[in-house]
Formats: sequence, C-alpha cells, structure tokens
Amino acid sequence: MANPFNAEQRRTVSLTRRDVDGFVFWTKNIGPFLEVLTEVKQRGFAFVVQFTINGYPRALESRVVDAKRSVEHMRFLASQYGSRVPVWRYDPIIISSLTPSDFHLRNFSTLARELCGTTDEVVVSFMQVYRKTRHNMDEAASEGRFDWRDPGREEKQSLLRDLSGVAAANKMRLTVCTQPELLVPGAGEARCVDAQRLMEIAHETFRSQLKGMRLGCGCFESIDIGDYDTCPHGCVYCYAVRERKMALTRFQAHDPDGEYLFPHPPVAPRTKKQPSLFEPD
Repeated sequence: MANPFNAEQRRTVSLTRRDVDGFVFWTKNIGPFLEVLTEVKQRGFAFVVQFTINGYPRALESRVVDAKRSVEHMRFLASQYGSRVPVWRYDPIIISSLTPSDFHLRNFSTLARELCGTTDEVVVSFMQVYRKTRHNMDEAASEGRFDWRDPGREEKQSLLRDLSGVAAANKMRLTVCTQPELLVPGAGEARCVDAQRLMEIAHETFRSQLKGMRLGCGCFESIDIGDYDTCPHGCVYCYAVRERKMALTRFQAHDPDGEYLFPHPPVAPRTKKQPSLFEPD
C-alpha cells in the first residue's frame, strides 16, 4: 500500500488523538508500511501490529512474502517499537495432506525459535469452514492435488497443547482467537483488539469496552476500515476474499490517492455499520 499520509492528504487528514485511541494493523507483509509506521508514531498514535507468519506451502498462500523476510520485519518492529507492539499470528491452522499436525509442530517450532524475543504473544486459530471457505479450499485442493479436512475437537486440542508448550519455551503466551471451546491449559483467550495492550504502549488510560466482532471474540470495541475482495495475497482459506480473481482486479485498480481501496460508484453516505468479515455467508 502507498503511504496514506501523502502530500495532498496531509492537508485534509482530520483524525487526531482525540478521535482515535490507537490502531491495530493486520498484515502478512508489513514491509511497504514500515515508513508509514514512523509517521503514525510521530503523530502520537499508539499501535499494535498483528503480523501473520504461517510459512505455508504456495498451494495455500500463493503470493505471501517469504517467511524469512517476515521474520526479519518482526525483528525490526521489536527493535524500533518494543516487543509489545508486534503480535505474531499463526493462523488459521489448516489440517491437510500438505500441512498435517506434525507439519504444524515442526513449522511452528522453527518460527517460534526465530521470533523469540520479538513478541510476548502468538495468536492461533483453526480454520473456520464458512461456505465461501469450503468452496475456495475445494477448488485449490483440486488444482493442487491435496486433501484437507476439519479435524475434531480432541485433535485440535492435542495440537494446541503441543504448540502452547513450544510458545512458552520461546517466551510467548499462546492465545486462541474466537474458539474458546478449544482452550487448553497454557493457552488463553485472544484479544486481537486489546485495549490494555494499547494503553501500555501509549502510557495512557482510555475508556473501552469488550465488544467482540462475532461469537467467541474477546476483542474490545473497534471500527474496521477493511473491505472484501481487496487483498492479492492469494490465501485460499481467506475469510475476506470470496473470489481471488476479483481481489487481484481490485488491487490492480487501486488508486493510492483515492478514498477507497478500489474505485466505487457514487453512492449515498453509508448509514449502516460495515458488516463483519466473519459473518456467515
């Protein structure tokens, strides 16, 4: 993404510390945004970076930046802003013939060792099989000649117990996102939008209430500024992309100086709250 604070927009941006308590950025590639974070910091905004690093095969993540590069970026974030700012996300966990449970244990262990000291938390979850997710996974499995499945609760909890131990050995607390029924000893409930973490980073106190985005979500109240079908990373399991081709088309049509992630036809001002990316379809 281009710098959202370009010369023209600097004359019109109206967000102030009075308007915003802090930002939570979700990403699989923070590289293009690193310079922007410097300005966000200079403007006095606290922020957290929820940084997904899975290291999955290309059949599942066709355009995601290489995990080694992402690890370097995590280390940079920690060195510049402290280890409370970056949060590692290893999610969603997908059980497939390409990524069976023993793959995850090995892969997670390798990444955890490389990220040790960069963060104090790793957020995990198992893939939620929505209708659009099933369609995209089945299509990718046919193309890539692999099988996938949604394992049972006991199998998921067994893997979580193993991952929790690995996380603890690498100075991280493992938390589970929106799946409280899977919690095991050593794992906690994730609050991806975490007001307490933001307040510690900002060295300030502000009012915020718990208000999850969906059932089982432990987040504090927030406003989402994302949009469907706009990410080009090609993750076949993505909840926010119904059609990968449409996402690429919209990404290519992106105007860095525009008001939206992709060109919209003229519409009346939005009066309804943006729907959650995780609502059943």
